[in-house]
Amino acid sequence: MRRRTIGRTVLTAGLVALSALATGCGIRTTSVPVDAGAAPSRVPCSVTQEGATGSVVQGVPVRVFLVCGSQLEAVDRRSLPEDKAGGNPVRTASGLLAQLLAEPSESEQRAGFTTAVRGPLMVRGGHRGDPAGTLRLSRQPEDLAPTALSQLVCTFAGSSAGAGEQTVLLGGPGAYAPKRYRCTTELRERPESTPPTAPAAPN
Repeated sequence: MRRRTIGRTVLTAGLVALSALATGCGIRTTSVPVDAGAAPSRVPCSVTQEGATGSVVQGVPVRVFLVCGSQLEAVDRRSLPEDKAGGNPVRTASGLLAQLLAEPSESEQRAGFTTAVRGPLMVRGGHRGDPAGTLRLSRQPEDLAPTALSQLVCTFAGSSAGAGEQTVLLGGPGAYAPKRYRCTTELRERPESTPPTAPAAPN
């Protein structure tokens, strides 16, 4: 009986020692919460209007499409009055192109807006024999970055420079016939895709 008692005592002491050793090695649970950081925030894609309440805002209101969160979003800006004088589609398109070529403002950049349109790039009227309302870029539209072309198409199509029904007649500097480009919901959601086109109607 005494040997059994001694054996049990030794076994119990061994288990206590192993438990203490495991605790000393850090093998134990903890109730301290782990801070994994804040969840990633979504790009707002919304510009706060700056300026004092009641102040007179100079310029003519225009709408352009910029890139935000991998999509095209409409942004309201102010343009020089002469850019829309007389309803001339070429002058309107030139003013809108200048807006797209310019770097986004500080408030637009904070909201996540960028532009893919890069110069040198100009817009002129159509060639002889082109359908009425044709705009000719100084570079072939297909040679532009897809997102840049999508910005141009949606911005022009939504203005008085467009050809109606969210379309615009665009061509390049050469003899290639212009095409009717359409701004669709799918294009605004995926501006890196090729804008849908259709043959331009004869003059």
